[in-house]
Amino acid sequence: MVTPDGIERDVTLTTAAARYDELWVRDAVGEPPLRREEVLELLALGEVIARKAVYGRQLAVRSARRAGASWAQIGGAMGVSKQAAWEAHGKWIDDQAEQNRRSDYQGLDENQAAAARHLAGDVDE
Repeated sequence: MVTPDGIERDVTLTTAAARYDELWVRDAVGEPPLRREEVLELLALGEVIARKAVYGRQLAVRSARRAGASWAQIGGAMGVSKQAAWEAHGKWIDDQAEQNRRSDYQGLDENQAAAARHLAGDVDE
């Protein structure tokens, strides 16, 4: 059975989106109807795309901070308040650190998480 964890490492965001789009169009048209395995793949690909998009967004936030962007500017670019952008990024860092503790190879290790928190700074920076 296809699962997000099973395919996430093997596909890029572009590849996942292309396959998702192919299956979605076939499902919308209904000809030929998707088999059960394909529908489950469609669901798993949707989750992979969401995960990769969140990860990519947070990498862009880190790049914006490195480039000197304020949280107000980052929030504006994301269509949210500076507080919401800062909190979402902090949660992402915490989630990445937890993932590393659980898996010992994915996510951010302690040093990387500390560096990310330092770069994130305070919401008013």
